[in-house]
Amino acid sequence: MNPLNIRLIQMNSTVGDIEGNRDKIVRAVNLAKREAVDIVVFPEMALPGYPPEDLIFRPDFLQALQDASDTVVKASVGIMTVFGTVYAESGLFNSAIVAHNGTLLTRVNKQLLPNYGVFDEARYFKPGQETKIIVAGEWSIGISICEDIWYPDGPYLQQARHGANLLINISASPYSRGKQAKREHMLQTRADDVGAYLVWNNLTGAQDELVFDGVSAVYGPDGHVVARAQTFEEDVLTVSLTAVPTLHRRFIDPRWRLGPVDRHIETIPIEPMGKQGNSPLPPRISPLLIEEEELYRALVVGVRDYVEKNRFPEVVIGLSGGIDSALTAVIAVDALGLQRVHGVLMPSPITSQQSLDDAWALVHNLGIHALELAIGPVMESFDRQLQAVFQGLPRDITEENLQARIRGTLLMALSNKFRWLVLTTGNKSEMATGYSTLYGDMAGGFAVLKDVLKTQVFQLARWINRETERIPGNILVKPPSAELRPDQKDEDSLPPYAILDRILEGYIEDDLSLEQLVAEQLNPDFVAQAIKLVNRNEYKRRQAPIGIKVTSRAFGRDRRMPITRRFE
Repeated sequence: MNPLNIRLIQMNSTVGDIEGNRDKIVRAVNLAKREAVDIVVFPEMALPGYPPEDLIFRPDFLQALQDASDTVVKASVGIMTVFGTVYAESGLFNSAIVAHNGTLLTRVNKQLLPNYGVFDEARYFKPGQETKIIVAGEWSIGISICEDIWYPDGPYLQQARHGANLLINISASPYSRGKQAKREHMLQTRADDVGAYLVWNNLTGAQDELVFDGVSAVYGPDGHVVARAQTFEEDVLTVSLTAVPTLHRRFIDPRWRLGPVDRHIETIPIEPMGKQGNSPLPPRISPLLIEEEELYRALVVGVRDYVEKNRFPEVVIGLSGGIDSALTAVIAVDALGLQRVHGVLMPSPITSQQSLDDAWALVHNLGIHALELAIGPVMESFDRQLQAVFQGLPRDITEENLQARIRGTLLMALSNKFRWLVLTTGNKSEMATGYSTLYGDMAGGFAVLKDVLKTQVFQLARWINRETERIPGNILVKPPSAELRPDQKDEDSLPPYAILDRILEGYIEDDLSLEQLVAEQLNPDFVAQAIKLVNRNEYKRRQAPIGIKVTSRAFGRDRRMPITRRFE
């Protein structure tokens, strides 16, 4: 009995780069053929990239996809190839194309269309209706797409009930904190429940605010991990499988009894697979990352792909001497290299010497290019211009915010002149509470820490410094401050971050009410203050740049709240 060699191509597709994605796929198919692979599998939407959004309403886009798909199918001589694309036929479908020996063997359409969080698939696609099994000798193969495996009664279940002993699921599953362990447990459970091999292949890389973590894997009929690809990297994972008979428990569990609820199953016979002379390949199980490294790598990939795929040559960051700009700079250096990262120090008369020293220490530690643009003269010019208008009125937040807006203007001027992308440095705690200046520190092109709470910023900074002090130690110990007025501290205006972030997680990510949060032994005054700030600052967040999603409920596509409302 020859083993079946299956190769998973964990691929970083670029949305709309149909030719580039096609060429990647064809190269991988040709290499797999030379290396005695029987089935090569690519992720969901590998050909158009995911999510293609309203591009798929364009006839020219769909035609280009069809032409590229035909090319991949023709390349499949001597190998079975499974890849994801958009298919147009009396509607649009999220499809897996199955090619074999240079022809289209079949097409499998996604049946369960997610329409929550960042997903809008019901806007674009019709749900598939037909369930199919490919029979190749001792192998019965069921193919499904992403969401079809997430639910216990999904299409994979029907395939297993009709004898499938190899399930292939192609996926575009975005990263969020804590998701990897939950997802792997779910996939192990699915394989164990049906007593079949489960091959799960996921996208990697980033698209706008989404990051795809890869971690593609093969699970045995008892749910154990047979092989696992790397996290956040393009990877090639090849595994040898030997067919096993259907496990006896499948016929004991009432869920497996065939009955009138079953849809028609289309069976597609082909010649047996398992190339003569195939020898078992040693499995590779790449380790999962620890929490801090997982989050950090997600941010690095998010920056790298946004900059590279949008063809920005370099980036620029306003360096304040604070923790947020320091972490943003380190992420940018690791994503792009120090030669492509520029720092700008913009001290005002209120800026402390310690903050200025800390910012320059960071520049020295990272080895990046930096310049200093003092904003005192610009502030004086603004004051003179507004003096007559503001005569008799006390100085307040208006003048404080002018500092941030001057800095934003200078950064955008550098961006325009040198084509540097401005990376903003505000974190999720600040975005949530509005502790940021519209057209000031919010001005820029990409918000790196938009979905990272302040306490997590400190956690990541300490992890970064675990071996070498890249972020100056003083930045980690001094009280956070926007330094827009003398001796200002963040906690003058906000609850302590350790408490605030607990409230924000509960209110934003879990939709807990004030009463439920107070019941968790949180200070009622702090809870009420935080909720009020979150609600009243939706208008600011609506005008913020996009940023990397790393939690289950990020601002923007994940959480869409009306600006004008009365419900508190």
